[in-house]
Parts: sequence; structure tokens; C-alpha cells
Amino acid sequence: MVRLLPSYAHLVPHPSQPPDRVLDLFAAEGVLEPLPGGRGTSWRAGDLVLSPGHDESEAWIAPVQARLAVRLDEASPRSLRLALPVPARDGSLTADGWAATRFEPGTTPCRDLPTLRATAHLLHAHLATAVPEKPAALEARVDRWAVADRAAYDGTAEQAAADRPHLHELVRSLVEGLDDTDLGREQLVHADLAGNVLLDAGGNPFVIDFSPAWRSPLWAEAVCVLDAVLWLRAPVEALDDWRTGAPRQAMLRATLFRVLSDDPCDVARYEALGLVGA
Repeated sequence: MVRLLPSYAHLVPHPSQPPDRVLDLFAAEGVLEPLPGGRGTSWRAGDLVLSPGHDESEAWIAPVQARLAVRLDEASPRSLRLALPVPARDGSLTADGWAATRFEPGTTPCRDLPTLRATAHLLHAHLATAVPEKPAALEARVDRWAVADRAAYDGTAEQAAADRPHLHELVRSLVEGLDDTDLGREQLVHADLAGNVLLDAGGNPFVIDFSPAWRSPLWAEAVCVLDAVLWLRAPVEALDDWRTGAPRQAMLRATLFRVLSDDPCDVARYEALGLVGA
């Protein structure tokens, strides 16, 4: 039988909150508190942040993230920070799809697009050095984001949308705009930066909820800009630099990635951006 932590025994479980087994495995303490940012599915429990949607196949990234987080914290002056992963009591890095990082007090969400883009440049420069070769574990991912990422690159985007008729026209239009432009060297990138950058008490960017992908930094930045326009109220004019050349190709693939992974997908919202037919 799973041991119930006393601090949670009086709570009526919310359907999206970490279950008791997960709380127990991570030795979480304190009152559960939903956190903003990312997909809005993370919870604070004392000095931990618990996030769902993770698989043990991602375990390889925790040591990389931990080493880089410590190195960035030791830098003087600090210019970038990264959330520190915390293992469960049994040594595993996920429990029933949940992962934990150390909670950072005094942070505020970052919605400033220039800061988000600067954070992307810094983080990806560090990651290029920290992870010089593609980890084999990335190919093992079968979540909807990994499936959409592959479909946006391997020519199967229209097939991926076959059972979602409302996506057909948008996906077809995006695919028609693609060509074989080189988007730059591929490396480990954060595929969900917008909404996952906080500012710490000193004003430094603090990156959370790492979503790994092996793509060019240009593509990852395109995803960040797209998300900022869609969800963080960045002006649509922010897309003007992404309408020609390699940036346009990165943005088309970023949009395909988002359209195919969104569930549900607000097609009208994407169409209003004017990315197709331009």
C-alpha cells in the first residue's frame, strides 16, 4: 500500500495534481499549489516543482541538466540559470510520468520576447558544448510532441493529420511552403521555451520544464517566437523577420510542429498569423 503523506491527507485530489504515490516517491512536503507557466500542469510542493508528461526515456537529460545548472549558478556574473532536477527516493528520475525540479523562490514569468530570444541563444550555446552528439534516447520518444516534431521534418505531416479533418487545409498549406533550405547545425535544444522562462530575484532568466529536441537553434527560436505571439501577447509583427529565407522555413516547420501536437488545435488562431500563402 502506498504511504499517504500527512500533509496531503486532508486534501480532495484535483484530477491533474500529482497522485499520492508520486508525492511519496519524491518525498514531497507542504501544501500543493498549481503553478503558472508552460502548459499550466506543474505543481509546487514545498521546495519541489512536480511536472507531468515525462518518461523514463528522458532520464539521460537529468545529469546533463544538473551539471549545467550548477555551472551556470557558479558563473560570475550570472547571465542564465536552469532548474535543478531532483531524483525520486528510489533513484529514478520520473515516477508515473512525473518529474521533479528544485523550486526557485522569488521568480516571475518572463513574457518579454527579446529576453526570451536572448535566453534561447545563451542556452543553446551552452547545450551545444554540453551535448555534442545526439542522444539515442531521443529516438525512443513516442509522445505527441516527438511524433509531431518528426512529422514536420520527414514528409509525413499530412499523414499525421489524416484523422483530424479540420487540420487538413492548414497542414497542406504549410507543407506546400516547405523547401530543403538548410536551417543550420542540429543540436540539443529546448523546444518549449516560451512560458518556461522565469526571471529570478536578481533578474536573471531561469529556464524550467526542459523539453528536449534535436533540431537547429533557429527552429527552436522559431517555436519560441510563435508561442510568444500565440499565447504571451507578443505583437504579430514579431513574425515579420520570419517570413523569408531560412527563418521562414524554420517558422513553417515550427508551426507544423505546434499544429500537429496541439490537442485541441485552434486552427483559426494559426491562420490569422498569415504564415501560409506569403
